[in-house]
Amino acid sequence: MIGLHQLDVALGGRPVLRSIDLAVARGERVALLGPSGAGKTTLFRVLNLGLPPDAGGYRLDGVDSAALRGPARRQARAGIATVHQQHDLVGRLDVLRNILAGRLGAWSLWHSVRQYTWPERADVAAVERILTRVGIPEKLHERADRLSGGQQQRAAIARALFQDARLVLADEPVSAVDPGLAEDIVGLLCRTCAEDGRTLVASLHQPQLARRFFPRIVGMSAGRIVFDLPAAEVDDARLQALFAGQPAAAA
Repeated sequence: MIGLHQLDVALGGRPVLRSIDLAVARGERVALLGPSGAGKTTLFRVLNLGLPPDAGGYRLDGVDSAALRGPARRQARAGIATVHQQHDLVGRLDVLRNILAGRLGAWSLWHSVRQYTWPERADVAAVERILTRVGIPEKLHERADRLSGGQQQRAAIARALFQDARLVLADEPVSAVDPGLAEDIVGLLCRTCAEDGRTLVASLHQPQLARRFFPRIVGMSAGRIVFDLPAAEVDDARLQALFAGQPAAAA
């Protein structure tokens, strides 16, 4: 599904990603680990088609990202959902309308306005089912700014599911919640993506969550991939070297 080949990105003249080679198959769950400044967020900007590479290539479902323009690019982006640390919910809107926003990229302007004013019954029912899956069915008509942090992140996951995205990118989704809640949310994210056959790439700062919930872990440091291994092969020594910024043997 995802194919990156010798990908380079520079921001403000400073190299941020260097010679990135990465392949992720449809339905895989992959965790990205690395210290702050490793380039994980920039990599996500490339993956969601928000930032073109300066060199190398990015193929999404076999299509060169550079060839995606106009309606084709919009359609491709509609199939990619990003779950951020800060949720990106509109506080004054209820949970229903925040989740309906997941389909804005696929709807016309007129249909989007209509849905915000008079949501279709079928879509409301679909949102209710998704909220049941993520454990907050009673919050359908609650304002987003009245939810707890964990509930807001569940609503953000629900929006990605309603978007029906084939690729879900989770950029530090649990950095702002306590450890117990972080485990619940990462488990929920992995379970729902696995049930639906969605591809999940998640950037995390918690190695224990990556090893518990993800079959594959990619380590990044200083804009490079330093290892790409099954989770069972990522031991404490390798993790200590990664977060200390020391070289690690590539695999």
